[in-house]
Amino acid sequence: MNNADLEAVRLLLARMGITPEQLLRTEHTAANHMPTFREYIGQVSDATPIGTRRAYQTYWRRIIDTWGDRRLDEPTPLEIKKLCETAKSCAVTRKNSRGGRSATEHLIAAFRCIYRHAAMDGLIFDADNPAMRVAKPRRVPSARRAIPD
Repeated sequence: MNNADLEAVRLLLARMGITPEQLLRTEHTAANHMPTFREYIGQVSDATPIGTRRAYQTYWRRIIDTWGDRRLDEPTPLEIKKLCETAKSCAVTRKNSRGGRSATEHLIAAFRCIYRHAAMDGLIFDADNPAMRVAKPRRVPSARRAIPD
């Protein structure tokens, strides 16, 4: 194998998001038990600070209600995006509502928290994290203004 071939392989691995260390792993994650969302969210909830738990608990409940019996490695970024659109449409409308943007943003953040812990536990690779491939909605400028004289 010459340098050009090695460079091509490195480029291919970089584009796929695979590190050489992942190729050297002998165990395969599929051979290990992959928990369901219902099993794993309880563990993540116990491992997070109270403030994080309070912020994400509603969204974790929604994930359990929708995908409780699905394994962590099953959802695709498209399915996560669909669930976000459902959360957006179910968001409570108030006078200062932003059209469900916050619900979408928090649901994606809750997914990212779950998958970050799954990667730390070796259940998935960082490159296999579907929540990182779903963009958070941009925040709109604040409607708050100073009181005029």
